[in-house]
Amino acid sequence: MPVQWTTSKEEAPASPGAFSHEGGRPFATLRLWPHRSLPMSGFVGIMAFTGCMFLVPLAPFIGTPVFWGLLPFLVAAMAALYLFFLRNYRDGELTEVLTVWSDRIALVRHNPRTSDQTWEANPYWIRLSLHPDRGPVRNYLTLDGGGREVELGAFLSPEEREAVYDDLDRLLKRLPH
Repeated sequence: MPVQWTTSKEEAPASPGAFSHEGGRPFATLRLWPHRSLPMSGFVGIMAFTGCMFLVPLAPFIGTPVFWGLLPFLVAAMAALYLFFLRNYRDGELTEVLTVWSDRIALVRHNPRTSDQTWEANPYWIRLSLHPDRGPVRNYLTLDGGGREVELGAFLSPEEREAVYDDLDRLLKRLPH
């Protein structure tokens, strides 16, 4: 599952007040990333297999003018496949990091091609919601607070979003107020 929790060994300190966080260690950190179904070694294998398969129809024409007519199209197809795979891997660099302190919660979405998006709120005032049927995806997970509603883990499977909701709900209920 593309979810990683990191929790502090100690309990969260007593809350000294709203937004008075002084840079102490976070109580918990949640890191989310899209699932990678094809590792880099699989990518190399697919490129090698595709190159070999392109040679099958090309082999009978070696040494003829038809070979030189077909070759640019096959090279262009291989280059397009390579570039599309690289684009897919680049898009997969998306991560979301949710950090929870006793008096502050921060979400940072690291986008591969644009600047980072951030959201902060007081955990006492946020509302964690799991929308089974409402939203762009099933089990749409949102955090509402600080004047905004933000989505969390839209790239996860519905079951993974439900598990994150359960874990985060338990964590938020344990925080001192």
